[in-house]
Amino acid sequence: MESLVIARRLRVPVGAVPAGPTPGWGEIAARQLDAALLSVGFACSPALLERLSGLRGETVLDLGVRVLAAVRELVGDHVQHNAYFIDFPENVPDTLEFWAGLLREALLDVVVAERVQPATVNLLTLPGYGRYQHGYADLLAAHAELVPLAGDRVTVLDLGGSLEEEARELYFSLAGSEAPLAEEDLAVLRALAGFCADEPERVPVRENRAIVNEVRLAAGRPLLVDTVTDVLRLACGVSGGDVTLSAPTRFRSFRRAERRVLLQALDAVATPAKLGDVPRHREQWKRLGERLHPHEYPRLPRAAHVFEVARGVRRAASLDGRVEAALSAGRTGDALALLENTPGALLRRLDHLLRTGHSASAVLDAAEQAATGVSGRVLLSLREHLQNRLAPAAGRVFVNRHGRAWAAPDARAPLGEQVLARAVAMLDEEITRRLPDPGELILDPGVLDVALPLSGKAVVPGLGMLPRGSLSPVDGELLRFFVHWRQAAQRTDYDLSALMLDADYGNPEHISWTNYGNDFAEYSGDLTSAKDGASEFINVRLADATRPIIIPQVFIFTGEGFDEAAEAFFGYMTRDAEQEGRPFEPRTVRMKSDLRGAGRVALPFVVLRDDDSRWWVKWLHLYLKGYPHFNQVEGHRVTASLLVRSIVERDHLRVRHLADLLRAKNSTAGHTTYIGLQAPADLPEGARVYTPATLHELIPA
Repeated sequence: MESLVIARRLRVPVGAVPAGPTPGWGEIAARQLDAALLSVGFACSPALLERLSGLRGETVLDLGVRVLAAVRELVGDHVQHNAYFIDFPENVPDTLEFWAGLLREALLDVVVAERVQPATVNLLTLPGYGRYQHGYADLLAAHAELVPLAGDRVTVLDLGGSLEEEARELYFSLAGSEAPLAEEDLAVLRALAGFCADEPERVPVRENRAIVNEVRLAAGRPLLVDTVTDVLRLACGVSGGDVTLSAPTRFRSFRRAERRVLLQALDAVATPAKLGDVPRHREQWKRLGERLHPHEYPRLPRAAHVFEVARGVRRAASLDGRVEAALSAGRTGDALALLENTPGALLRRLDHLLRTGHSASAVLDAAEQAATGVSGRVLLSLREHLQNRLAPAAGRVFVNRHGRAWAAPDARAPLGEQVLARAVAMLDEEITRRLPDPGELILDPGVLDVALPLSGKAVVPGLGMLPRGSLSPVDGELLRFFVHWRQAAQRTDYDLSALMLDADYGNPEHISWTNYGNDFAEYSGDLTSAKDGASEFINVRLADATRPIIIPQVFIFTGEGFDEAAEAFFGYMTRDAEQEGRPFEPRTVRMKSDLRGAGRVALPFVVLRDDDSRWWVKWLHLYLKGYPHFNQVEGHRVTASLLVRSIVERDHLRVRHLADLLRAKNSTAGHTTYIGLQAPADLPEGARVYTPATLHELIPA
């Protein structure tokens, strides 16, 4: 729990200093910890240093070991990053010459030569290919120490309260999120729910509510349910299954008391209007009915109706089905009448309704009435959608909850400018009304281009992670991508590659295991197994780059998937040209996060050069399905180019927009609101602070 708080909030839970004189050598130990943290790009805030100095030296040392371990894992320094070519990025050979040299050595070995078939040479049969030829100590000896520069990353660790206080704050923040959470965040939420004694009053996202309900069910407290699907999510959660309902769950046997509580909750919400949600998860309802035995509870007839609908004994038309039938028959007015009772569904279909030929004024009148009854996230999502309808898009990108993406041509009819202007103005007015009074608003300019976290499902938590569509400047002359993986049970080969395109997303060039370098980039060498862990790097000299678009990618060539491997993570570093050092230097890491998902190709972000020759990272968080084996950059060039172009050219809703709406409010409060990448130390007491870790709290309810 302590490591969790440190990694997620960059705060060290310390608690109060014991009263009385300071025993031991706490100040010396605190300074030693600060120096050790600096070696991996972290530092203690003045308040944290002062608090640690008031503790016993032994206590500080024990705490320091845990803090250092947490931040080293956060930045990726908890493993040894060796490189295939010991002098990387220097002395990287030509690809074909390197292969020919390995083949020549193999043919000189009589035993190996018998295994080599001249017609089809398998690189894996050549001695030395794909396996480290030197130890990590040899790599360190071949590289000079990193030259510290002012541009190196220094992430400040702030002083936290007690572990219980910090865990409670994180729990309430995640549980109260207006945006859906990533799988990793849901796992954290479950751990926090079991650790914390208090519960949040409001849990708007239904997956989060299911996890909170798990604790309530175990404690015998009333459940938070208002749809039949809430009960199904809870049953999946307590069975160790998926509360998002994207994967089937094998339900466990429930105790009689649990069955009674679940069926009572189901009976309370299973109205005829809500039974239409049952067919969507028909098979899971059938399996759950086998475990709950609803026939044993005749006093709960509406609960039994749910399972009758699942088995097809009782009919229940869904709202979506009735709306689609009306629209297909050209009865847009009837569809509007149905949707008026479900404001969220109406706004999600607004674009479609405006293209049916029905009176745009009537549709917008209905939308204005519905806007007051939907969540702030729906309003912001629709606002982003409509602002991208002003001009035809290069393509439409569809991304599921796991980050799996695909693109299609945009064949939608355009919307009128006046219609769009009225809809956008209506949304901005309602969003502004819901935003809190900012008081004195302080903005870090670096956060203005961060996209609003309207969904966190595809974003894996880590160091420096930002929502899809966010822009981050690249500070440094050298950009270095890295990937590290360790296989669990079978030989696993990941390949780090980079696709490089011109301004029109054409004229492709790549760096990968089939092309070790060009005029401005070098590849560290191909590793084909990772029993003890393997790392690959791509070094890019930005000043010499002849392509303004660089797309780093991680391919699964063979073996275990990202979520099957014992460990798999990706990141990037930036350095100045005069900085040498090892291939991996933790204080130069700007971003690091785990790789996960069912896709076989990962596209974390794209690197772009603007008209002023400045470089930017635009976050993608995409995964492609890929092939079961032998994925490589040449085979996915067209798909990756279309996906990346569609997202790069999309106008994402950013913090800048909410900041403009906050400024427009007539503030009368006496507090301060700060929005930035990292909170400064001199903020007034009681200031509301929003950083990337808590940016979801800025989305209005």
